[in-house]
This record gives sequence, structure tokens and C-alpha cells, in this order.
Amino acid sequence: MAEVKNSGTARGGGWTRFVTARPRLSLLVALVIAALSVLAGGGVAERMGSGGFEDPDAESTYATQVLEREFPASQPNLLLLVSAREGGVDDPAVAAEARRLAERLDAERGVGGIGSYWGTGSPALRSEDGRQAVIVARVGGEEKEAGEILERIAPHYRGTHGPVEVSVGGRLAVQHEMQTVVEEDLLRAELIALPLTLVLLVMVFGSAVAALLPLGIGIVAILGTNVVLRGLTELTDVSVFAQNLTTALGLGLAIDYALFVVRRFREELAGGADTRTAVGTTLRTAGRTVLFSALTVAASLSAMLVFPQYFLRSFAYAGIAVVLLAAAAALILLPAALMLLGERVNALDLRLLFRRRRSTAGAGPKAREQGAKEPGAGWARTAALVMRRAPVFAVVTTAGLVLLGLPFLGAQFGTVDDRQLPATAESRVVQDALRDGFPGSPGGGLTVLAEGGATPAEYAGYRERIGALDGVERVDGPVTSGTGAAAQAYFTVVPEGEGVGATAQQVVDELRATNAPFDTSVTGAAAVLVDSKAAIGERLPWAGAIIVVVTLLLVFLLTGSVLIPVQAVVLNGLSLTAMFGAVVWVFQEGHLSGLLGFTPTGDIETTLPVLMFCVAFGLSMDYGVFLISRIKEEYDATGDHDHAVRFGLRRTGGLITAAAVILAVVMVAIGTSRVTNTKMLGLGVALAVLMDAMVVRSLLVPAVMKLTGRLTWWAPGPLRRFHDRFGVSEGGSAKAPAPAPDTTQAPAMVP
Repeated sequence: MAEVKNSGTARGGGWTRFVTARPRLSLLVALVIAALSVLAGGGVAERMGSGGFEDPDAESTYATQVLEREFPASQPNLLLLVSAREGGVDDPAVAAEARRLAERLDAERGVGGIGSYWGTGSPALRSEDGRQAVIVARVGGEEKEAGEILERIAPHYRGTHGPVEVSVGGRLAVQHEMQTVVEEDLLRAELIALPLTLVLLVMVFGSAVAALLPLGIGIVAILGTNVVLRGLTELTDVSVFAQNLTTALGLGLAIDYALFVVRRFREELAGGADTRTAVGTTLRTAGRTVLFSALTVAASLSAMLVFPQYFLRSFAYAGIAVVLLAAAAALILLPAALMLLGERVNALDLRLLFRRRRSTAGAGPKAREQGAKEPGAGWARTAALVMRRAPVFAVVTTAGLVLLGLPFLGAQFGTVDDRQLPATAESRVVQDALRDGFPGSPGGGLTVLAEGGATPAEYAGYRERIGALDGVERVDGPVTSGTGAAAQAYFTVVPEGEGVGATAQQVVDELRATNAPFDTSVTGAAAVLVDSKAAIGERLPWAGAIIVVVTLLLVFLLTGSVLIPVQAVVLNGLSLTAMFGAVVWVFQEGHLSGLLGFTPTGDIETTLPVLMFCVAFGLSMDYGVFLISRIKEEYDATGDHDHAVRFGLRRTGGLITAAAVILAVVMVAIGTSRVTNTKMLGLGVALAVLMDAMVVRSLLVPAVMKLTGRLTWWAPGPLRRFHDRFGVSEGGSAKAPAPAPDTTQAPAMVP
């Protein structure tokens, strides 16, 4: 497209004039904003929560809130594990010290609902070997307030107290420790990812100057997103886990976009364009691709806004912000930097050392000159091979991807618990002690809230009915409060087996279906899981519809084709099968758990597959848009479908693979987290990205496009006219050329 390089549009477009008019001023303003962002976004993790997995409008949430208010002892979230240093927990000295600790805890501001083995004599609060027992309490307030109270009081109880050793646990301690571990792991991931990313960028670009540009864009996007999240914490709950996505997408997508822009800019310079013309052409071509890519990724992430759990919504907030900021930086700051650098973007080319060595021992000058004229020749040969055997590659690749995803058919869904933490974490150690040494199912009890008042006989009859339900081990209560119509009570129901297993979930349904002479609400870990699964299942079609409809629309606006958007959605879905299969095979079933350092629980957290789908689908579309846009640009220029597919893969195959490898490195760094869910997210998305770039984009896309042939670009008349008016293409024209005659010989490759 040499004629474009010297066009007035390329040199004098409005957007080009805007972003390149004062490049030094633009970069100075960006530097000042980045510095302010460090201050404005600092400490954002401390204002985030580590919960958000429950539906705030669910029955279980309502019951929990009422019980916390009216019966704080029924919902303990703090637990002191008291271990006798000598003898047992019934030793007089041990009992006296434990009672003193309980009284002291009861006097703490913000703490109530105190209960203990020494106060109640309940066997459920005493270990089977008699060497440990527990004190339970309820720390009031919202998540952040309760966490601050825990930080204040925990150091005064943890450790040795005369004849006893005390460890701090409970749900509140688990959440607080998880938040601390996530913050520490995120810092370590950044320290791993940044230098490795810089090394890979130098390998891709050769030039150290060019390599620093994508890294700078990523840092700007991350700092800006932290400011956005800091502001959102003033308005709503935000999960601390969202910061992991900020780092991953901030680096990954900014690098993707900068790679695409810088590579195209260097191509234009190599073709003889001056700096301003090269910037203009780059923005008009690669810039539009970056914009469409950012919109498709943001659309995928925005689908999580339909879910009520603030854990998922937080990832939408962080993801949308970082994607749009990365795109904005790539389309505003990066062109300004390129205007100032010009040919110096190629400075400090470290590959020159290796080229000199090869020049004396490798092929002759003519061969080297030919290689320089045909970058990506290996990708062109790959595309040609795939297209010659298109049916074979299409069938074999699709079958392989489907087989990799089959383990997901056996997925079991659960809730987050302490086993997300490393085995050495204090709150995890406490919960392990409860699981292994105490009777019953710690944390697995269900609570039935009864409202509206009843007679003792009615309470007794209801207790008898629910005690006879299948899967119920025992029923305790009722514990009552108030009189008359305002009276309230609760029953504790202990299900058989695992606290959130299939039996416990069945008991939840049976309790809710049991008639009672008063209003009832059921809560507990299994009830929260049942309600969470229902909320996700109800809204999942809406989330899927948002992703599919927006993707179809955006890809149609980019290509003018009806078939390509459908192909994009289907092939993107196929690229995720390996990720979902691995999630079940590795994290649910526990294969490689020793190598990866986590404790398998036999299920996966309910919200994780939704999150991983939205993130991985968006990233797959990112690469899909890069490839499709370059194919479309060449098809517009030549009208030759087969050549356009080969040319597109030749020009973008190496770029997409490099971007995928770099993003995978970032995600693997996130996957080094000691929290299982974060590990699953990082490693799973890394696998999906690599499968998409190396299998779907390299093999399946050219095979499918060969099979669909010229029909790939078809659209009915009304849609074609719609695209002519509203659509765009990377080449800058909304109109596709008239179909060229069929040829049996592909035209020569042009760089």
C-alpha cells in the first residue's frame, strides 16, 4: 500500500495532528500524571476486601445479616485455638487461663458473641484428644472495619499465655491473611514480570529503545488503574484480587498494543516514509486495530458487571479501566514518543552483534538480502501448508481442542475457604486442626433463621421435621429472642459429610422446602454456595449475550463480513477449552498439586470459571483482531483471499506469538501466588493465551478461512451498505474492493 504512505490523509489526519502537535508537552503531562498517580493510587490494596463471593440479595445473605445483628454468637468469625502446653484442656490451670482470655476478649471494643468450651462444655468445641479447645467470638462491623479490629487485637492473644499456646483463626482471620498474602505475592509477581518482560521485548525488537516503549505504556496503564480503583473504593466494595488483573492486563495489553504500533511504525520507516507520515499511517492502520481490540476486550470484561458478586464486578472495574488506559496511552503517548524518536526508535539494536557473526559464517549477501525483504517467511510457509491441507488441519485441531476440554464436564463447584492459603499460614493451621482433630464438620453447619414468633410446641415440631430430613446429622436449638410477633429464633443444622458437599447442598434445598408456621431463611456455607450458583446461572446467559453481540458487532464494523464475526466467536471459544480442562484436571483433581504447591479441595470456586472465561475470551479477541485486520487490509488492496490470509499470518504471526509469550510470562508470574485461586487464574489464562496464539491463530484460522474461501467476505446488501456508512477498515476505507477473479497461483509475497 505504498500509495497510502504519501497521501494527505496519512500526513494530515485530524487524529495525527492532535497526538503529534506537541509531543514533548504530551509526554511531560503524562509524566506529571504518572507521578501524581503514584500518590493518588498508593495504599489502594489496604482499602480493598478479600470477600465478595456471595450474592448480596440472596436469602442466605439476608439471614446472615439478621443473625449477625440479633444473634452475634450464632455467626462467629473469630476463633482462638487454645492448646494446652502440658496435660489437657480440662486441667484447672489451663481452664482458668482460657476463661481469663475469654473474659478479656469479651471486653474488647467491637467484639461480642463470646463462647468457649470452658463456658458451654460443648463437645464440638473440644478436640478429640482433649489437648485443644476453642474460644469463638463475633467481630462486628463491615469487612474493612472488622479487619482493623482484628489487626488491633490479634497480637495481644497470639502466642504463649502461661500454660496455653494460642493461635488466631476463623473466617475473619482467613480473609485478612489472604489479603496480606495477595499483596505480598503481587509485589513479587511484578518484580518477576518486569525484568523478564524487558528481556523478551529486547529479543523481539532488538532495539533497547523500542523495547522500553511498551513497558512504559504498561506502567502508565497500571498506575492510572490504581487511581480508578482507589476512587471506586470510596463508592463500592472492590476485591483485592482485582489488582492481580490490573498488573497482568496493564503489562500484557499495553505491550500488545505497543508491539503492534511500534512494529507498524518501523515497517513504514523501512519503506521510506518520513516520521510524521509513518506515524499517520500507523495510527490510521494499527491504531484503529488497537482501538477495536480494546473495545472487544473491554466488552468481554464488562459482562461481569451483570453478576451481583462484588468479586466479579471488581474485575470488570479493573479490567475495563486498564484496557482503556492502555489503549489511550498507546494511541496518544506512544505516537508522541515515536514523533520525537523517529529513526532513533531503532537505536541500540543488540541484534547487530549476532548479525555480524552470521554474516561471516552464514549464507551469502544475496540470501541475506532476500531474507530481509521477506520478514515472516516461515509464517507464510506455515499458512501455505495449512491451507493446502485445510480440511485435515481444521478437523484435527478442533478435535484436539475439544478433547482437551472434556475434563470440564466433571467440574464440581465450591466456595473459597482457608485451603486457598499456604499450609503454613496461621489461620490455615487453625482450620486444619479443626478439620483433623475436632468432631463434626467445622464451618459446615447450616443455620435456619425463624421469624414471626411461635409457641414452644411449634418450635419443637419444626425441629423434629427438619431433624428427620435425609442428610441431617443433628439439629440444635432453638435459641430465641423477643416475644410475640417480633420473636426470632435460630436452629443449627449439622449436615452429614462435607460442609459444602452435595449432601449439604441437598439439605439446604430440603430445609427451604419444609413447611413451617413462621418465616424461615437458611444460611451457612452450603446455602451461600447454592445461592451463588443460582445467581451465576441466572445471569450467565445475559453475560454471554453481551460478549457475543458486542463481539459480532465490532468485528463486523471492522471487516464488513457476516461470517468472520461468527468465526471469531466460535474459534475464540475453542481456544479456551484447554484452559477449562486444565482447571479441572489440575486444580480440582489435584494433578501436579505437589509441583505447583497448592491443596486440592475436590472442587473449584464458583465464580472463577466466569472470570477466566471473560478475561481469556477478551485476550483471544485481542489477537484475533490483530490477525483479521491485517488480512482485511491486504484483501482490500489485492482482492485475493488466499494471498491475504497468507500475508496476514506472515505479517502478524511472529508479532502475535511474541505478544502471547510476553503476556503468558506476566500471567505465570501472577500464577506464582501462594493463593490457589490466583494461581489458577494466572496459569489458566497463560495456557489459554498460548493455545490461542500458537494453535488457533496459526493453524485453525487459516484452515477455516481457506474452507470458507471468498464467502468469508460476504454480507447481504443492507449490511454491506451499513458497513459502507459506519464501518472502518485498517486501511482506512469502509468499502471492500470488487471481488478479484479466482486464481490458482498465489501472487508473490510483498513485505
